[in-house]
Amino acid sequence: MKKVVVVGGGITGLSTAYYLQKAARESGRQIGITIVEASDQLGGKIRTEHDGEFTMETGADSIVTRKTNAAELIEELGLKDEVVYNATGISYIYSEGKLKQIPKESVFGIPTSIESLATTELVSAEGKVEALKDLYTPNERFTKDDSVGDFLEAFFGKEFVEKQIAPVLSGVYSGKLSDLTIASTLPYLIDYKNEYGSIIKGLSANKDKFQSGGGKKFLSFRKGMSQFIDGLEDSLSQAEIVKGVSVEALNPLGKGGYEVVLQNGRVIEADVAVFSTLSTSAQKLLNNSLLDEEFNQFKHSSLISVYIAFDVPDRELPADGTGFITADSEDVKCNACTWTSRKWEHTSMGGRLLVRLFYKSTNPDYGKLLELTEEELLKVGMGDVKASLGIASQPLTFNVTKWHEVMPNYHITHHQIVKSLEAKMEENFPNVLLSGCSYYGVGIPDCIANGKETAEKIMNMLAD
Repeated sequence: MKKVVVVGGGITGLSTAYYLQKAARESGRQIGITIVEASDQLGGKIRTEHDGEFTMETGADSIVTRKTNAAELIEELGLKDEVVYNATGISYIYSEGKLKQIPKESVFGIPTSIESLATTELVSAEGKVEALKDLYTPNERFTKDDSVGDFLEAFFGKEFVEKQIAPVLSGVYSGKLSDLTIASTLPYLIDYKNEYGSIIKGLSANKDKFQSGGGKKFLSFRKGMSQFIDGLEDSLSQAEIVKGVSVEALNPLGKGGYEVVLQNGRVIEADVAVFSTLSTSAQKLLNNSLLDEEFNQFKHSSLISVYIAFDVPDRELPADGTGFITADSEDVKCNACTWTSRKWEHTSMGGRLLVRLFYKSTNPDYGKLLELTEEELLKVGMGDVKASLGIASQPLTFNVTKWHEVMPNYHITHHQIVKSLEAKMEENFPNVLLSGCSYYGVGIPDCIANGKETAEKIMNMLAD
């Protein structure tokens, strides 16, 4: 029997094991699968906490519906009836001491119509006039490997990008737009620009792609995102799952095999090993100086998540709102605030207010915030809620999670670095694969797709 060890029980590692088990069944092959997860829980950055009537996601809170591969997996796991969708509503940018609406007819803050551009409250009249150059300025130099920030500024102008687009896009992709490529963020924008002559016209012509599902852009589960992880775990009936034990070393054996040495002294032989961990962990375990040049160039950002629940009716929030992003504010420290009980009804069964505040490593105060205790961070969060929403009630409960330097940040040369690392891995570590968000996509659907692709590679390796 061929044996495969998957190091890391996050969404990519679990997806790899799931699709490998499925492929083995369909082909009638016997493949031993072992998943090794250092934590006591599977899921990586997907973890749900329940506190009375409140459901809080310490990491990822949803799955984007536009990418359909997640829906296919959900159905295969028998979880389709457990799916819940986000409530639609108005998103705001908190700027100059007040909430300003992000135009409804926009994608990541990018206007999809002339009316959307003309009526925004976030940009001056001069900035709006400059943004009109998107309609008549052709793309003569940008490719998908260029900076998305430079690309957008070339056609919308500096003010429009800084005040309306950058707060939204930077919030999603955790980095400065000047450091992010078009390919790693919104590759279709350059296609639209080249085909229609205008980003606005291209988005308008393809509006249905971004408004499918009646505004249901995100999905979660009745019992929270961990229900998805539990479903994957339950499905892996033919895999051994080892929790709470880390991997200490990978030792080569003859004929391309390896010994995977665990912290508890156990040694597992593997024909193929998959490192579905952060790049920093993979680098440490592989311990090969020939790979350090590539590994050292990967970047990671950070995030502090603060949930606060109040004995306040959800209806006291601004009508139809679902949250805000902060831009150039001195009185509010958070980068963003989701009105969770408004956006996700299942997170507050009693209908009371639950908000989630995000403090990112791009925040100038992040270093100081990282050193604060949970109680001190609660006070910071309450100050932000009071300043932005006028709510000064005492909290019913709260939850603080620090994700320090674990959020992949795809910079301009990321894809080239990955290709170079792949070549070196194939030469120096045959039958060892790297997978996960450090390399191949941050969103949950991208991680699932990477897991499926990794399983296909393994089947091909074992067929040789």
